[in-house]
Amino acid sequence: MAKSHYMERVVDAQLQRALRGAGAVVLEGTKACGKTTTALQFAASSVRLDKDTALRQAGLADPTLLLAGATPRLIDEWQLVKDVWNAARTEVDDRSQPGQFILTGSATPADDATRHSGAMRFLRITMRPMSLAESGESNRTASLAQLWSGQPLAASADSSDLEAVAQAACRGGWPGTLRVDLETAQDLNLSYLRAVAATDIVMVDGIRRDPLKVLALLQALGRNTATYVSNRRLQTDSAAFGQPIDANTIPVYLDALERLWVLANQHAWGGHLRSSAQARKAPKRHLADPSLAAAAMGARPSDLLADREAFGQVFETLVYRDLSVYAQASGMAVRAFQDSKGNEIDAVVVNGIHWAGLEIKLSSSPEVLDSAATKLAAIAARMTSRPQFLGIITAVGPSYTRPDGVHVIPITHLGI
Repeated sequence: MAKSHYMERVVDAQLQRALRGAGAVVLEGTKACGKTTTALQFAASSVRLDKDTALRQAGLADPTLLLAGATPRLIDEWQLVKDVWNAARTEVDDRSQPGQFILTGSATPADDATRHSGAMRFLRITMRPMSLAESGESNRTASLAQLWSGQPLAASADSSDLEAVAQAACRGGWPGTLRVDLETAQDLNLSYLRAVAATDIVMVDGIRRDPLKVLALLQALGRNTATYVSNRRLQTDSAAFGQPIDANTIPVYLDALERLWVLANQHAWGGHLRSSAQARKAPKRHLADPSLAAAAMGARPSDLLADREAFGQVFETLVYRDLSVYAQASGMAVRAFQDSKGNEIDAVVVNGIHWAGLEIKLSSSPEVLDSAATKLAAIAARMTSRPQFLGIITAVGPSYTRPDGVHVIPITHLGI
């Protein structure tokens, strides 16, 4: 069922490999990131539950009706008929063949005791908005996998400028906005946030929430993207946007936004410190795409260029998104590190006991790079295991390896 003009995604290879081994694959991620289009490249038949109202109603009465068809069979937005999960699990058991179903979903339903976990039958894959490598805005001369394996960084000249990076951040990694003008893309991003607040958040558990309060929380999250923001600070900032939220309600809303894949938590990495400083446990919070953070703040590219602190936070969310896409392709994850003394590494790529430390800097000035490299080396020296590599991700500038061994990599050069 593949369609023409498909833009290849990093997750393609993961999905193809999963279908060879698992009875069903669950492709999940935030709305509009391209899950359905990607799944259709690998499906032999499909049912679109968000579009086919009649079939959805029939599935609610008998979910097995949704499973009949050539395999792999795509069940798009499966959470609209929750019982199809157990029906697919039973069918996988009965058929005893891999690659039977692809389930896509833009919301993770609240836990249901009647729904089997799918262990050893379903394989979950997270899909994110497009990275710069996928949208063609990175030349991919710096491979994360190759750096991890110890290969040298290929030096490469500067390939972008700050304005282009600001525009990429404000437009975002949404496949549907790549071919529209920037102003329209930003209008769509704001509409996305409003739809989350007014409609999408109900899909999680069927509970209606005050759209104005949800939107205020999204604005607070955008203002604090890429930070270790506390619930108390989110409550204060939401009130500043005119919608005070009860302290007990904040975590409920945050859970719902995480289930919608709109909130992306960069979880803490404990590290292996020789020092007595304890690693922070709280996650760093991001919206799923830098464009959502910019939209939540009402920021255009010119606004980011005028406010480097805000630009730096949005840029870090962009880097986190891209690093997460590239790391997942090699079975790695992206974490954050901060100890009780305030020493931190912006992004730690981890795989088992192995790790690589990356600082994220908007500027590529010598002073900024020297400070970041010194900090990375000092923290690495206190770890019980050596890093695979240390690096600084910048917005612009050339790719090269410093005399101290720290790699300098513009985000527009990075790839898998």
